[in-house]
Amino acid sequence: MTADAPVGVKRLPGYQPDAAAEAVEALFALLGFDRLVRPGMKVTLKPNLLMKRRPEEATTTHPVIVQAVIRALKKRGIAAEDITIADSPGGLYNRAALSGIYAATGMEAAARAEGVRLNDDFTSVEREAPAARVSHIFPVIRPAAEADLLVNICKLKTHCMTGLSGGVKNLFGCIPGLTKPDYHWRYPEKADFGRMLVDLCETVSPAITICDAVEAMEGDGPSSGRKKQVGLLFASEDPHRLDRALAAFTGLPESRVPTLQAAVERGLLPEKGRVGLVGGPLPEIPPFILPKTAASDFSSHVPGFLRGLFKPVVERWFTARPYIGKGCVGCGKCAESCPAHTIAVVNGRAVIEKSRCIRCFCCHEMCPVHVIGIRQNPLLRL
Repeated sequence: MTADAPVGVKRLPGYQPDAAAEAVEALFALLGFDRLVRPGMKVTLKPNLLMKRRPEEATTTHPVIVQAVIRALKKRGIAAEDITIADSPGGLYNRAALSGIYAATGMEAAARAEGVRLNDDFTSVEREAPAARVSHIFPVIRPAAEADLLVNICKLKTHCMTGLSGGVKNLFGCIPGLTKPDYHWRYPEKADFGRMLVDLCETVSPAITICDAVEAMEGDGPSSGRKKQVGLLFASEDPHRLDRALAAFTGLPESRVPTLQAAVERGLLPEKGRVGLVGGPLPEIPPFILPKTAASDFSSHVPGFLRGLFKPVVERWFTARPYIGKGCVGCGKCAESCPAHTIAVVNGRAVIEKSRCIRCFCCHEMCPVHVIGIRQNPLLRL
C-alpha cells in the first residue's frame, strides 16, 4: 500500500457489462494500477460473498464488477488460468457450502464466462503479523495467502457492528469459515475488533481495493438492510483511505467506524482530514440510513473518569441487542455462527440467552430468512 494513495471514483448507473468494464478501465488508468500488474502473476480476487444471496439483493459483490476486473487484468497480460476468485463467507468453509454460494451470487457463471478459477482449496496458511497491535498471527485462506496480487473487491454497506462494510472489513473473509466467530469472541469490544481487522488488513495487504457501490446497502447491514441505488465505483491502493472516503460519503462519523479509529491509532491515517477524490464529483443522493446500533453508541461522549460508572447503565438499558422475531425456521445458522454459544434451537425455534450475548450481531448477519432483528431502547428513537 502506498502512503497518501488517491481514491478514485467513477459513475456507473447500473450493472451493464460494457459500461462496467469501461469504468474499471478508467479507474486503472486514473490510479496507475498498471504498475502493480505483471504477466505471470498469480492473482486472487477477493469479493464479498457473505452468504447465499442473488446479486440483485445488494448483499454481495456483483459478478459484473468481478468480470470487469478480470477483463482489466487480462488486458494487462494476466492469464485466465492465473486468476482465482476466493472468499470464506460466513458459516462452513468447504466445497458443499461454497458451491451453493458461488452459484447463487453469480460467481460460478462469471468464472465460467471468463475462464478463471473458483477457489476449491479449503486449507489455510498461518501468517505472522509482527507489527500487529492485538493479533500477531492469522490463519489465512490459501488463495489469499499465496497470491502475488490480491485484489479486494468489496461491497458498500452499513454494518451493525463495524459501522461500515468496506475495504478493510471485507478482508475478514480471508479468515477461514467458523474460525471467524472465534475472533468475535476474542475481541468482543468494537475498538479491539477494529484493531484486529486492521492487523489483518496489514498482514494480507491487498494491492488494489475496488468498491462496488452501484447498488449499496443501508440500515441494518451487512445482510438485512435496504438496497440503495448509488451508481458509483470507488478504488484505491489504500483500503484505509478508501474507507475514510466511504464513511464520509455515507454520512457515518468516523467515531462509529472502529477500523478507521484503529488506522488512525496506527498512524496509517492522519487524525483528521477528508480524502480528496479523483475522477469526478459525487452525485447528490439521499443520506444513508444508519444501523440501529449506531444510535446507542454514545458512551464515548462521557468523560473518561465517569465511563466505568456509566457503562453498566448503557449495557443494561441503552445498548442495542438482537432478538428472534416471528418466522424462525430453526435452521441453526445463528447458533452455528454465535461466538459466545448463547443461541440454541429449542422446539424448532432459535432462543438467545441474553445474559451472555456479546452483541456481535453475527446471528443477525447470518440469518437466511431475516427474522433476527435489532432492538433498541425506545428513547433512542425519539
